[in-house]
Amino acid sequence: MFENLTDRLGSSLKSLAGQGSLTEDNIRDTLREVRKALLEADVALPVVKEFVEQVKEKALGQEVLQSLNPGQAFVKIVNDELVHTMGDANDGLDLATKPPAIILMAGLQGAGKTTSVAKLARFLQEREKKKVMVVSADIYRPAAIEQLKTLAGEVETHFFPSSSDQDPVDIANAALDEARRRYMDVLIVDTAGRLHVDEDMMSEIKRLHGAISPVETLFVVDAMTGQDAANTAQAFNEALPLTGVILTKADGDSRGGAALSVRQLTGKPIKFIGMGEKTDALEPFHPDRIASRILGMGDVLSLVEEAERKLDKKKAEKIAKKFKKGKAMDFEDLKDQFQQMRNMGGMAGLLDKLPGMGGMMEAAQDPAAMKQMKHMEALIDSMTPKERRNPELLKGSRKKRIVAGAGLEIQDLNRLIKQQKMMAKMMKKMRTKGGMKNMMRGMEGMMGGGGQGGPGGGMPPGGMGGPGGMPPM
Repeated sequence: MFENLTDRLGSSLKSLAGQGSLTEDNIRDTLREVRKALLEADVALPVVKEFVEQVKEKALGQEVLQSLNPGQAFVKIVNDELVHTMGDANDGLDLATKPPAIILMAGLQGAGKTTSVAKLARFLQEREKKKVMVVSADIYRPAAIEQLKTLAGEVETHFFPSSSDQDPVDIANAALDEARRRYMDVLIVDTAGRLHVDEDMMSEIKRLHGAISPVETLFVVDAMTGQDAANTAQAFNEALPLTGVILTKADGDSRGGAALSVRQLTGKPIKFIGMGEKTDALEPFHPDRIASRILGMGDVLSLVEEAERKLDKKKAEKIAKKFKKGKAMDFEDLKDQFQQMRNMGGMAGLLDKLPGMGGMMEAAQDPAAMKQMKHMEALIDSMTPKERRNPELLKGSRKKRIVAGAGLEIQDLNRLIKQQKMMAKMMKKMRTKGGMKNMMRGMEGMMGGGGQGGPGGGMPPGGMGGPGGMPPM
C-alpha cells in the first residue's frame, strides 16, 4: 500500500538530511518534489495545495529554525501534516444508543459493500463482542441477497432473509423488528449500489434512511479510484448525512490518493480500511499509523495487534523455545512459519508494517516468489514426519520419493534444504550480540537484485522468517 508515494517522498526528503538549517531556498526543491509526489499519488489538487502550504509555513517557523536536526524536524512536520490531512486520530463507530444500533451501508456498485458488511459484522463480533444481524435491501443486483447470506454463514453472524420483490424500506423495518425481538446489539443494512446522479435511486436511499434512522451511515468506496473516491463521497454526503467512510481494496492501492483526499474534501472520517478479500481483512483506520507507513517508518503497533489476534501461540512458543536453546529450525517449523505468515497477510503484509522494509516489497510480491513458497510447502507435505524433524535424513532415494510426491524436481528440494540451513544459521546469529543487525543484513542480501540474490535464485520466503524468523513471535 502507498508504495509509489513512499518511494517518492522518501527520495525527496533525503535531500534535507544534511542541512544545517532550513531556509526558503533549500526547502523549495523538496516542497516541489513533495507536491509532485502527492499529485502523482492522485491526491486532489486542493488537498495538495493546502498540504504544501502548511508544511512550508511550519518548516520556516521558529521551532524548526532552532532545531538541532532540521532534516528530521522537516520529516516530522510532513508526518504530522499527513496525520492531520487524514483525520488526526481513529474515529470509531458510535454505537452508544438503545440497541439495536443500525448501520446503513451506501456506495457505488462494485465498491465492495456486501463484502464490507460481512467484514464489519465479523469485526464487531470478534473485537467488540457484539451480537450482530445483517440484512440485504439490494433488490436490484442478481444474487446480492444470496451473496450476503453466504458471507453471513462464513462469519457466523445472524442473517435476516429478504427477496427481490420486496420494498427496501419494508425489508429494513422487518429486519429491525426481528433484531429487537432477538436482542441484537447491531443491525447492518446492505443497500444497492447507486450513482449520486440517479435521482430515483438516491430518493430510495433517503427514504430508507428516514425510515430506520441509522446511528451510522457509512459510505463504502474503492481506494483504487484515487481522488474520485473523495469526490464521489462528497456528492453522496450532500444527499445523505454520512457519518464516515470505509475505504476498500486499499491493499491494491499503490498511490494513496483516496486516503489522503477523503477527509479533507468531505469532512467525514475514514473509519475502516479494507486490506484484502478475506473476511478478517478490515482494520480501523489510524491516520498516524498510515502516515508512518507512507514515510517508510512501518506500523509496528498494527503488526503487534495483528500478531496477538492471528498467531498460533502454542506453535510460536515451541519455536521460541528452540530458538532459546540454539536448536536448528526443522521442516515442520518451516511449514508452521508459512502458515503463520499467511495468517498475517503474507510476506508483503509483514514488510509493509516493518520500518525501513519498503524496498523489499517489490521482491516480496514477485509471482515467482509466491510460486516458490507453494513449491516448498508441497515438498514438506511430501516428507514423512521423521524426515521433517530430521533434515539430515534427506539423501538419495528419500529425495527422489519426496520430489515425485510433490511433482517437482531434485533442484527444488535442494533449494529448500539450503533454505532450511540458512534459517538455522540466522537463528544462531540472532542469539549473538548484534544478531538482529546481522540477520537483517543477511535478509537484504537474500532479497537483493529483485529477489534473485539468495542461493538457489529466488526470494526465500521462509528465510525471511515470517512471524518466526524475525525472531519467533
